[in-house]
This record gives sequence, structure tokens and C-alpha cells, in this order.
Amino acid sequence: MMNSMELAGVGMTSQRTRERLINRLTDQGITHQGVLDVIRMTPRHIFLDEALAHKAYEDTALPIGYSQTLSQPYIVARMTEILLSLGPLDKVLEIGTGSGYQATILAQLVTQVHTVERIEPLLLKAKQRFRKLGLNNIQANLSDGSFGWKKQAPYNGIIATAAPQSIPESLLHQLAPNGILVIPVGNGNEQTLSVVKRIANTDEFDQTIIEKVKFVPLLSGLAR
Repeated sequence: MMNSMELAGVGMTSQRTRERLINRLTDQGITHQGVLDVIRMTPRHIFLDEALAHKAYEDTALPIGYSQTLSQPYIVARMTEILLSLGPLDKVLEIGTGSGYQATILAQLVTQVHTVERIEPLLLKAKQRFRKLGLNNIQANLSDGSFGWKKQAPYNGIIATAAPQSIPESLLHQLAPNGILVIPVGNGNEQTLSVVKRIANTDEFDQTIIEKVKFVPLLSGLAR
């Protein structure tokens, strides 16, 4: 477990800078109080290398190595808010663990989080952070995210933090009845955030495009 100083931060990682971020998210239209509270309380600076920690509470994406990024707080809040729009969820799959920040936010809002990452060094660091934060409701696995995590399916919600050029069929098939998928889709130049809802216990889905976004691409294969 981390000590209180590490979690609270100092200077540009202090609670005061977190409050400024929350005010900015509220100004940008984030209204889910649970999401705002969890982002306020989560020490984003520990998901970054020390050299970048002073930028942790700026509303911007930041590099975490291996050509991956820690997503902009607004998009984390927006996607989480959309995921929870149908009510409480008990089982969520995240595609692309990265630093572990999004999974950490989710773990404080849903019963169980399953997360997959294709880059082993990132996954190992994320697991260390989960342990330090005392998060016992996250299961993380090294695997190709485009295939989801069939063994643990079905999921009430699926969230992707990397963009495929089209929505993988495997993710749709791992949604529970009335489940929701929040995923960026498109190539590097043009991506949109899509929300897909499974219609009851059928093989029919309703897709809505929310807004333009910018994510790293969802790549196949493992990187050790």
C-alpha cells in the first residue's frame, strides 16, 4: 500500500490541482457525481513516470511509453459516464489496460473489472499499481484485446481504450443481454466514439456515434 503522502501528492499533484481538474470536467459537461468523485480521489500522478507527474491533473493525454498514452481525464470521465448510463454494472471488460488508470476508476464504480493488455511491461506495472492501491476487484490478463476475454464473458459493459478500424465481432458476442460497449472506432486520422447496446437477449445491436476522438490504434499480437 502507498503512504498518504504518495497518494495525496504535493505541489502540482496536490488536492488543490485535482479540484481544478474536477471544475474543468464539470464545465465540459460531465455530470455523473460518482465519476467526478472517483476522479477527484484517484491519484493520477502515480500512473505516470515521475518526470511527468507534475502534469497529472492537466486535462491532457500523456505518454506512458511503448507508444501508448494515459488518456485525457475528460475522455476517461466521458466514457465512464456513458458506460454507467444504464445503471450500476457488476461486470466490466476493459480493452487496453495501459497504465491501469481507467481500470482503477472503473474498479471504484463497478463490482468487478476484467482488463486485458497486449504489452507485458505495461501490464506488470499496472498490476503493481492495483496492489498498491488495494484494489482487489480487478483481474488483468496479457492478451490480444481484439479478442476480448471470452473465458470471463459475458459482460454488462465493455470499454476500449484503443481504436480498431471497425468494431470486433468478438466484443459484441461477449456482451450480456442489454450490455453496453463504449469504443473509439476509426483510423489515425478520423475516429469517433461509438456506443453499442445489445438489444435484450438477441443478436441485434443499436449503435450511436457520440463525438470525434483521438486514440492510439488497437493493435494485434503480444509485445513482451
